[in-house]
Amino acid sequence: MSRLRTALAVGATLLGTVGLPAVGSGGAQAAVTTLYVNNSAKAACADDGAGTQTQPFCTVAAAAAAVRPGQTVQIADGTYVEPVTVDHSGMAGAPITFRGPTAGQPAPYNSGWAYLGSSDKPGGGVTVKGAEHVRFEALTVSTGAQNTAVLVDGSRDVSFSQVGLTGGPGLRITNGSERVSAVRSGFSDITVDGGSTGTVLSTNTAGSVRVDGAPGTVVVSNTLGECAKGLVLTGASAGTTVENNVINTVNERGDRCDAATPAVGITVDRSATAGLKLDYNVVDSRSGSPAYDWAGTGYTDRAAFTAASGQGAHDFVEPTFRDARNRPDGLKHQFDSADENAPGMLTVDLKGNAAQDDPTVPNTGTGSGSRDRGANEDRTGGSAYTPVGPVRLLDTREAIGVPQARAVEPGATVDLPVTGVAGVPAEGVTAVTMTVTATEPTQDGDLAVRPFGYVWSSPSSLIGERETTSTLNWTAGRTVPNQVTVPVKDGKVSFFNHSGGTVHVIADLAGYYSAKGALFQPQGPVRVLDTREPIGVPSAGAVPAFGTLELPVAGATGATAVTMNVTVTEPEQEGHLTVYPHGGAAPDTSNLNWTAGRTVAGLVTVPVKDGKVSFYNHSGGTVHLVADLAGRYGADGRAAFYPAGPSRVMDTRESWARPQYRTAGVVPAWGSVTVYPAWGSYPAEVTLNVTVTEPGAEGHLKAYSAGSPNDTSVLNFAPGDTVANQVVVPMKQGSDQVTFYNASGAPVHIVVDRYGVERY
Repeated sequence: MSRLRTALAVGATLLGTVGLPAVGSGGAQAAVTTLYVNNSAKAACADDGAGTQTQPFCTVAAAAAAVRPGQTVQIADGTYVEPVTVDHSGMAGAPITFRGPTAGQPAPYNSGWAYLGSSDKPGGGVTVKGAEHVRFEALTVSTGAQNTAVLVDGSRDVSFSQVGLTGGPGLRITNGSERVSAVRSGFSDITVDGGSTGTVLSTNTAGSVRVDGAPGTVVVSNTLGECAKGLVLTGASAGTTVENNVINTVNERGDRCDAATPAVGITVDRSATAGLKLDYNVVDSRSGSPAYDWAGTGYTDRAAFTAASGQGAHDFVEPTFRDARNRPDGLKHQFDSADENAPGMLTVDLKGNAAQDDPTVPNTGTGSGSRDRGANEDRTGGSAYTPVGPVRLLDTREAIGVPQARAVEPGATVDLPVTGVAGVPAEGVTAVTMTVTATEPTQDGDLAVRPFGYVWSSPSSLIGERETTSTLNWTAGRTVPNQVTVPVKDGKVSFFNHSGGTVHVIADLAGYYSAKGALFQPQGPVRVLDTREPIGVPSAGAVPAFGTLELPVAGATGATAVTMNVTVTEPEQEGHLTVYPHGGAAPDTSNLNWTAGRTVAGLVTVPVKDGKVSFYNHSGGTVHLVADLAGRYGADGRAAFYPAGPSRVMDTRESWARPQYRTAGVVPAWGSVTVYPAWGSYPAEVTLNVTVTEPGAEGHLKAYSAGSPNDTSVLNFAPGDTVANQVVVPMKQGSDQVTFYNASGAPVHIVVDRYGVERY
């Protein structure tokens, strides 16, 4: 099945349910509202029957001859190689409807697709001649190269929704037809001529549209082209509206078409200029032909065209390839830029999707400002970040986020609602960032934080997901925290205790991702604080017991939050660190926990106030602090977050990653290993959970995307430790790889789980 047909089939499930014949209180059957067509071998069909569900018609043509106003012809999944002519009418408020399989119908009328002809057995097409009040829904019509797939001839109030037309001339509306509409459908091409009036073509895909002598035609939110003249207006077509269309003038690979093939985006003959409104379109600039032909003169750029015609003030002439959105220099004007006030605009796109705001693109359209141009609403936009708190959402010791105070049992899962609480919206949240702490564990183990109801992928999948993905690891009796950014599903996230003993779990919310908020700007990594040096402080000196350090973060003016890798070193006594917005008292949350003399590191995303963040040493001894800035969220950010996973992308204890890179083996002392966590997507940064296990000596790990190791560390370890930390790695432009450097005198194993990427 073609991509077009697949898209239409998916969208067909959105159609309403057709009622079955009703039975009155006295037992008499009400008027028949549905005629059935099913040519399968098991259907016992008959064209001379009544078209009931138990004895359907064999052909659509037979049903077309029998159908009356107010009735629906329900066509089963299958191929019907026949010409169909509709030459009698429904009534206003009681149209005749031809409908393919839809949700809510009994099998085989509830799934699949009804084909009137096919590519290998083309049919005779559909003709609507002299008829009124006729509807076609969820059908595909395929004809030979010389035959028109659908002809509307001298008819009124005829509509097509989710209809695919292939073959020769796709759809022709002619001979004075009135008020014909085609929406959310796919056509090889469309012609409106013969004095037809009031035609609406909205949210379709088509090779080309030709309007010739057809006044009042509306051509809105269509995706047209591929090596053809996308839109041609000729003849007395006064009062035509052409808005929100995306017109591709190159082939699907983005290559120029043959030089002999005309590929002008929009052609307007002098005779068709009267009363024309042409605006908010995007015309591909790569064909080598003019973007516009206005009254016989070609224009390659929008400004010259607007100056000559007075049209297209909000048009753009630029490449229309969809992956432009993921490039720092990408051209994104087709996104979040449609005129929602244009006539014929629908509330959904070709596939039934509502508008989705892309946080990386300014909303420049009318209305909500978030509708895209063309037939397809882009659904791949990322999320923006809103800091919250920090605020405690879960503490199994105190019945916060759970019904009662109780440790998590071995192999048990805690499901935590994270939306509609603590200032987090009830809808539209894609991920949350939390500091998660495991405390009082009775046995060694690890905790997996993942989306609610997460279904693990097959171990043979490309990026190698495993049920062993983990967020933090502990030894019995030890308290261990780690930040995690985890996708949200159904408003919840889950915590799985992967150990043979009980453990208490704490979660402190830092913020959430949605369509609204601030974007990320990678910055570094750069060291912004080191109390030993001094960096970020007036003089070298440890932070005193129960003392607070206030850090002005360079470049954070106007930022809403910053992400830093914070390291605690040389602590005199055990304790924990709280990182929070400048000003006020430290909240009752923690980001890092330590024992005396131990160096620990953790990623922290913290709100910024007055360009500063604060660090509170909640211990009875002094401690030195180090902070490496990874980036900031703010008005100048350009990268959106795309939650993904958790997915295991590397484990040096076993084979991993893409087949050509599969290798198992310990990372040697002062050695490195490279992984491809976002293969080919060229992100601005990647969000990873990195675990070091079985180290033979004390040391630390460095992470970078290209070049040589930097001077910053992402986690510290002691011999025999298993230590995890969330890591944000800013990516070099054009790189899709991350290298980990073992800065220690003995081999280590490294495990990497991906939680998402930030992309432009």
